[in-house]
Amino acid sequence: MTYFIAFGIIFLLAVIVLQIGKLSELATKIRGEEVVERSNNDTQGKALLVFMVVFLVACVASAVHYKNQMLGYGPLTSASAHGFELDHLFNVTLFFTGIVFIITHIALFWYSYKYRSLGNKKALFFAHDTKLEMIWTVVPAVVMTYLVANGLIVWNNIFPTLTSEDKYLEIEATGYQFAWDMRYPGADGKLGNKDFRLIDPASNTLGIDWKDEASADDIVLGGADKIILPKDSTIKVRITAKDVLHSFFLPHFRVKMDAVPGIPTSFIFTPVLTTREFREQLSKFPEWQLPSDPEDPNGPKKWETFEYELACAELCGKGHYSMRRIVEVVSKEEFDTWMAGQKPFYAVNVRGTDKDPWDGKKLFPYEIKARGFELRSTVARFVDDTTGTLSNIVNLDHIFYLTGSSNLNSSISTYEMDNLVTLMGRFPKLRVELAGHTDNVGDAAANLQLSMDRATKVKEYLISKGVSPDRMTAKGYGQVQPLESNDTPEGRKKNRRTELRIISK
Repeated sequence: MTYFIAFGIIFLLAVIVLQIGKLSELATKIRGEEVVERSNNDTQGKALLVFMVVFLVACVASAVHYKNQMLGYGPLTSASAHGFELDHLFNVTLFFTGIVFIITHIALFWYSYKYRSLGNKKALFFAHDTKLEMIWTVVPAVVMTYLVANGLIVWNNIFPTLTSEDKYLEIEATGYQFAWDMRYPGADGKLGNKDFRLIDPASNTLGIDWKDEASADDIVLGGADKIILPKDSTIKVRITAKDVLHSFFLPHFRVKMDAVPGIPTSFIFTPVLTTREFREQLSKFPEWQLPSDPEDPNGPKKWETFEYELACAELCGKGHYSMRRIVEVVSKEEFDTWMAGQKPFYAVNVRGTDKDPWDGKKLFPYEIKARGFELRSTVARFVDDTTGTLSNIVNLDHIFYLTGSSNLNSSISTYEMDNLVTLMGRFPKLRVELAGHTDNVGDAAANLQLSMDRATKVKEYLISKGVSPDRMTAKGYGQVQPLESNDTPEGRKKNRRTELRIISK
């Protein structure tokens, strides 16, 4: 029924317009076409003059009213270091273009009024005016040269050339319909390689190359996670897309760069205000004192709920709005704490699966570092213990030997022994025994000697790294102290071990 009523209203309006047109034609015939034309010209000229005044006043008034909402946020202060230069460039450009805007619109509407045809004026023709042509050529040329040169200077400042000696955090943003995946480097500070041919919708949506050791500690944040950034740190963002054109847009940091499938782009910026500090700035503006939820006048104010955001500035489909992600800027200490709590994607989702090129056998540097922290924490608890209930034995799970030999089998063993060197330096009063153990395969006497040789090998390495030999003893126990049954391969593997036994602390 509603559609019929709407159709009827439109039909009636069309009839009214047609009737008005017929009446206008009759009036023109009665009054004369020239008289009507002059009257219309006069009316339109005056109306355009009135429109000019209302239009320009409205432009200026709206600019003043919304000055604290420009560029997507409150105060005219950037949240990034390069943003101040961009704001200055924007203001300079706005100054010159604003002058041109006002002059051209005044001329447009004033000339429409002044030179309206009333039948009593004759048009004047002149071929050219050299002075006028010089003015409108030279003045714009000078202004444009200044704007372009200033823009190039700002551009070069925004995109510095980073070298291997520069300290910066490189992260990766991958856009797709309709979210962003963020990848952070782990302890090694490097992002691993990617290959689109490795993309697996179930287990590897970014196509990360797990054969690249730098990938093993990379941290991947899904579309629902906050993006955390450290204050006063140079950040380089690799930007790419998996399907259609997107745009990486951080309005508060003056960052905008297209995300193009197959063509990686990047941007460099430095956050200078944490989220808390930016909220404090917003709290000084009256428009940010309004309730965040109009239906809850006693709830938090707008400045209290403010969040930096990542948005997509390209219309990428019907779910375009859901590309928004919250960005939180924190202190470096808070960022380091947050990073320490993140689990590498490889360790959580790939290690030990059929997608693991290392078959779970390789230990990566970030894991060695974590192992060293765990080792020191275990010993520290024993040193601080006053109850006497904690064990004085720590298994050195990552020291490996060639079968039937005391020769080390992996560089991982070196990492583990380096952790021991650090441990002995951290606790200078510590005296320890390095105990070697074997399984029960082979001759018992040979196993006893083998365990002694292996313990001695570790002791010799520590001595070579500066640990005093007076603080260490090496002893082999052979096969007489198994942890588990030697009847299974898993049990025998656990029984072949090197232990750190704390003698005194």
